[in-house]
Amino acid sequence: MKTILYVGWALSLIDLTDILEVILILIIYAHPYPEKSLVNQAMLERVSSNPDIVIRSLYDLYPDFNIDVEAEQRAVDQAQLLVLQHPMYWYSSPPLLKLWIDKVFTHGWAYGKGSVALKDKSLLWAVTTGGEHDHFQIGDHPGFSVLAQPLHATAIYCNMRWLNPVVVHGAYAAAPDSLHSQIEHYYARLASWKED
Repeated sequence: MKTILYVGWALSLIDLTDILEVILILIIYAHPYPEKSLVNQAMLERVSSNPDIVIRSLYDLYPDFNIDVEAEQRAVDQAQLLVLQHPMYWYSSPPLLKLWIDKVFTHGWAYGKGSVALKDKSLLWAVTTGGEHDHFQIGDHPGFSVLAQPLHATAIYCNMRWLNPVVVHGAYAAAPDSLHSQIEHYYARLASWKED
């Protein structure tokens, strides 16, 4: 099966079956305007040097939102770590990522009696925000962990191992040194994810 995905940060048409046996880390990247995202691009560029990583860019693969569920499930089947990387959109994920979860995490495959496809796989949420950390200290239940609850609950429901999220704050206005440090933290987390 031919598919478009990022491998080593080069967008290319490759035969997915050639790489399925070697996927250790699968990054599902969802940015509606990937060409406009400097921080997410920098994150992907930095981690793409890791040969154990395959990056699937949903908005490049499915601009019409017509997700190939079987192809996505095959890719997830081969991964040990699933990373959901995206910018924060109104305290949530972009619509195509939500649709991807709805379509790919099917009953009988991801959850339900006898479902083992996601059992014991690890899930890492990697999210970028325009605001600084303090921006998320609002409301009756302040803190970023509240925003992680839907994905955390999904991981638990699918018998996955939830890893503490990687949050890159200040995508619009943070100092370059701060962004660099946060991106290096992301790289280090992926390099040592089995220790989490």
